[in-house]
Amino acid sequence: MGGAASIGIPHRLLGGRSSPAALAAWHQFDLQLTTYAVLLAALGLALAYSNSVEAGRSLGEASPLFLRAVLWTSIAVVVFVGLTTFDHRWLRTFTWPLYFAELGLLGLTLALGEGVGGAARWISVGPVAFQFSEVAKILMIVVLASYLAGRRGRLGSLPSILGAVVLVVPAWILVMLQPDLGTSLVFGALLAGMLFMSGASLRWLAALAGIVAAGVPIAWTYLLRDYQKARLISFLDPAADVHGPGYQLYQAQIAIRSGGWVGKGLTNGTQGQLDYLPVQATDFVYALLAEELGFIGGILVLVLFAALLWRVLVAGWRSPDAFGTLFCCGVASMILFQVVVNIGMVIGVMPITGIPLPFVTHGGASLVTTAAGLGIIQSINTRRARAAW
Repeated sequence: MGGAASIGIPHRLLGGRSSPAALAAWHQFDLQLTTYAVLLAALGLALAYSNSVEAGRSLGEASPLFLRAVLWTSIAVVVFVGLTTFDHRWLRTFTWPLYFAELGLLGLTLALGEGVGGAARWISVGPVAFQFSEVAKILMIVVLASYLAGRRGRLGSLPSILGAVVLVVPAWILVMLQPDLGTSLVFGALLAGMLFMSGASLRWLAALAGIVAAGVPIAWTYLLRDYQKARLISFLDPAADVHGPGYQLYQAQIAIRSGGWVGKGLTNGTQGQLDYLPVQATDFVYALLAEELGFIGGILVLVLFAALLWRVLVAGWRSPDAFGTLFCCGVASMILFQVVVNIGMVIGVMPITGIPLPFVTHGGASLVTTAAGLGIIQSINTRRARAAW
């Protein structure tokens, strides 16, 4: 069940070998993909600027938050260009060193990391704080793509599927120990999305999903902390405790409703500018966007994400090898899951889990990580032969 042909991946992508190394074909650079990413990043800068004004500065005066956003965007551009020129096929050669580097970074974060309320989620070097769990997302995509590509034709068996699970579990545990529930959920989404797109047996995937569902009560009782439980259930009735766990969601819904169709204009939102909306530069940035740019602005962002995801999947379809195909599937799974969960929690249809909105959320590690993924995809684009169909 669930073979490659049944989900639309060309057989030659999962069954053939990579073509010999060749010079990058720059005429196959995907300008559309880059354009959508640039527009989303520009929107993130605009909202960072709006948050700068909220911090009590005049329109012409830059704040540290906005300057950091500009700095991280510049770094993201350099990373994107560098990885576009890098031959992505070398990543598969260094799969195991990258895997142990990933676990090492997560372990280092636990040992030396800083956070709020006893958490250890980022490491600070001078004024710069970096969240290595974001880097771990891309490294995990590389590892899973290499593993699954090497087992093409054997993913109908349970041992091959369990092998992928075993690769993810150590990183998942290290992230949960930080604790970072949102990022741990992203690892689960990567695993599920890449297994499905690789043609793994749907029967065994359904069985594993059942096991995970059965383990939810155990995780709820022994793994989640009290504040995480309160945040997860607050979306059911945010008005029940507007001064406690429901405060964020209650204020976010006020901001979204007040934005109307066209919004109040950049820097003119009342909930954001009067500091009623918590974490408006990070987890709840979409509420600020909806208040200042309105329903139309919110829908436009969704259209840009849909177009970006389409170009990512097209790159995977056209990849000359299974590794490239599965890497694109992993990046698409990561972006799609984060967009759905982040916007879902802001509008009140999903629990609050602290997952960033790619490009738009103010956060250097998230932006650089997403740019790295798209840079590798452009490397795949520029090193493929012309499609045979």
